[in-house]
Amino acid sequence: MKQIIRLFPEHYAPLLRKQVNWDITQEIRLRVNKALEVVDGNGVKTIANGVISSSDLSFVLNQVSQFSVYKFKEEMKEGFITIEGGHRIGLAGKANVNNSVVETLKNITFMNIRVAHDHIDNAKEIIPYLFKERKWLSTLIIGPPHSGKTTVLRNISRWIGCDNNFSQGAKVCIVDERSELAACREGIPQMNVGNRTDVMDSCPKAVGMMMMIRSMSPEVLIVDEIGGMEDASAVKEAVHTGVQVICSVHGQDLSTVKRRKDVGHLLEDEVFDRYVILERLKANSSYYLTVLDRQGKQIAQVKGEGNDGMVRGPNRLSRHNMGRF
Repeated sequence: MKQIIRLFPEHYAPLLRKQVNWDITQEIRLRVNKALEVVDGNGVKTIANGVISSSDLSFVLNQVSQFSVYKFKEEMKEGFITIEGGHRIGLAGKANVNNSVVETLKNITFMNIRVAHDHIDNAKEIIPYLFKERKWLSTLIIGPPHSGKTTVLRNISRWIGCDNNFSQGAKVCIVDERSELAACREGIPQMNVGNRTDVMDSCPKAVGMMMMIRSMSPEVLIVDEIGGMEDASAVKEAVHTGVQVICSVHGQDLSTVKRRKDVGHLLEDEVFDRYVILERLKANSSYYLTVLDRQGKQIAQVKGEGNDGMVRGPNRLSRHNMGRF
């Protein structure tokens, strides 16, 4: 993870190389006068001899902002900056607020580096179940925090937006409100989201969905973590225009999402043709992606991370039955 290591003063480089398992690291947290903290699939640990001084954190901020905090003023209002490689740097300190709107951040003394992992085949085995009668199906990805929802959506975008074994690449539009799906930097996606994929970055989901429908004529619209009545209404309106919507939401299963006042009605109205239920990711442990049809009946269950094979389900996965469920 050279993009991250280069952000730190030189004496941190050997510590980060030796004490951090970059394959499973999720976050690196910096707090002035506290030890550098690493969050990974095994839990939380601190870096030995890695107490962050005020000058250390200032050094990292200068590297992140390319020595021009003003250049990233708008991003900083949202509390983060996206760097090369799609890594997202969360910022906290003193907020200058005017009429309930954050104008700028100053005295930044806390940082959270969210490490981006680009797993090519994360969604490979569920793709055939999202395609039927020569079209993609509107799909809701459901999972708790740290279940890989964003990664699955990103990889779905990649597969749909490129030619594959059973379909030509479709016109895909991503509305990336939090700059996590495509991780755009200066307008250019840092993540591979597909050859035919267009991105509206840092735009509220409800507004962005309608903008993309009007301006980019997508076949498939992808958004991350819908929440609130406005997002739900935009999803329903998009589906009614004939666009297939693939999005995610926080939840443990169908029942927990149905109970939500903001998005539950989308399930009651059967807006989605497919549901994909994710489990919380755990280090050195397989997890499963369960595919359900419109009525909530299980179609298949496949292994994620580290094993792309079918593990159980009523249908055998092959090129011969792709998209026929």
